[in-house]
Amino acid sequence: MLAASIPPIESSVRLAVPAGSFSGAFFMQRPLGHTGFSLFPVAFGCGPVSGLLTVDANAAQQTLQRATIAQALDRGIDWFDTAAGYGAGWSESNLGRVLTELDPRHNVRVATKVRLTPDDADDFPAAIERSLRQSLDRLRRPRVTLLQLHNSITQTAGSLPTSVAIDDVLRPGGILDGLERVRHKGLVDLIGLTGLGEPEALQSAIGTGRFQTIQLPINPLLLACPPTHASPVGEVAVQSLVPLCADLGMGVFGIRVFAGGALLLAPPSPYTHVTRFFTLESYQRDLEWAKTWGAGRPPGVSLPQFTIGAVLQHPGVSAAIVGFGQPGEVGEAAGVTRLPGLVVTK
Repeated sequence: MLAASIPPIESSVRLAVPAGSFSGAFFMQRPLGHTGFSLFPVAFGCGPVSGLLTVDANAAQQTLQRATIAQALDRGIDWFDTAAGYGAGWSESNLGRVLTELDPRHNVRVATKVRLTPDDADDFPAAIERSLRQSLDRLRRPRVTLLQLHNSITQTAGSLPTSVAIDDVLRPGGILDGLERVRHKGLVDLIGLTGLGEPEALQSAIGTGRFQTIQLPINPLLLACPPTHASPVGEVAVQSLVPLCADLGMGVFGIRVFAGGALLLAPPSPYTHVTRFFTLESYQRDLEWAKTWGAGRPPGVSLPQFTIGAVLQHPGVSAAIVGFGQPGEVGEAAGVTRLPGLVVTK
């Protein structure tokens, strides 16, 4: 449950106007670890659960995409998270098209991801640069703020769907070297990883101090009932990882904030029925727990706001990445920063 006696939200967060502000309003900003970057506490997720951007969009869908992203910009959301694999590249293409119109000066931050395959093992750095350059073409940008490894990390490659071995991450000429190479070439500002896999392997990667950010599944269910054994999808106990990341100055993004919609008591998305990563079985498990979640939320606080607030209140979390399907969802999520009982702390 969220604490009811937390001080007003503005007292714990720095306010800023993004360069070339879209509405002229002051928007809340939080530091992204010690990276020197800051961002609105809610980031725009461009993935397949909402499905807004992961399609070959017709005219009506393009109109909805534009309206939803425009609402995000108007509400101060300045970080967009996509991936080469979201909709086989359509997420990046659609995001690039809309931002070219709405953000021609590239004021907002874009993060994308690379997912590697066994065929890339002979030259991981070349595969990373090739994937990134294709992403930049789709995004219509010369560079992105953040490039993240999308694969989970395990002791042995393939122990989880598409997982890479920690040795391949750390060895000379391996994955981490490849990520740093594109950073040194000026194609990205920061490099990060997805916090899925096996705890020891993830701790080894984090402990290098060479990653600037991490995405971790963080939601009220995982905070209340952290995994105590190997998860079939590679979820780990964030309570053990977030302090390590914070000590190293890493920015921490909360993902799976709504557990694929289960915590909102929403029906499973079409993606949930087909994915290998967060399956229908795990969704149904989460849904059972969710039936009691949110019963004690304050009056006037929606279930999405209550859930996002629980994530943002966890120490060390920089922002929550939320997928949106239409403009109204954006306004509701962004409104969490103005609820006095749901404080977003550093």
